[in-house]
Amino acid sequence: MKTLFIFNRNPYDGTDVTWNGLRLAEHLLNIGLEVNIFLMNDSVDLARDVTKPTEGYFDLGKMLKDLIAKGVPVKVCGTCKVRCGIHKGEPYFKGAQEAKMTELAQWVADADKVISL
Repeated sequence: MKTLFIFNRNPYDGTDVTWNGLRLAEHLLNIGLEVNIFLMNDSVDLARDVTKPTEGYFDLGKMLKDLIAKGVPVKVCGTCKVRCGIHKGEPYFKGAQEAKMTELAQWVADADKVISL
């Protein structure tokens, strides 16, 4: 079964939404399911090394890098790279692939479950 996570929010927005989404992705992967992650809107900051966790908060970038190291494909909106996030225009870290909406559309078509956060 394929699960697609679409993240949209600033990773450090004062909530645990992104953290919980990454935790769920990890658990689904651990039980043998296929997981894909697409970052768009302000969530693109999650894939930028320049983004640092707020004090007392989990390092969400490290969590994402750990998922990449386990083979989870992570694609990041190329248009959003320039338009969105606190760190507009900053590069994405290694392992996060810049992608277009057509690639997201294909992932949605191929997924058994889509979770948008």
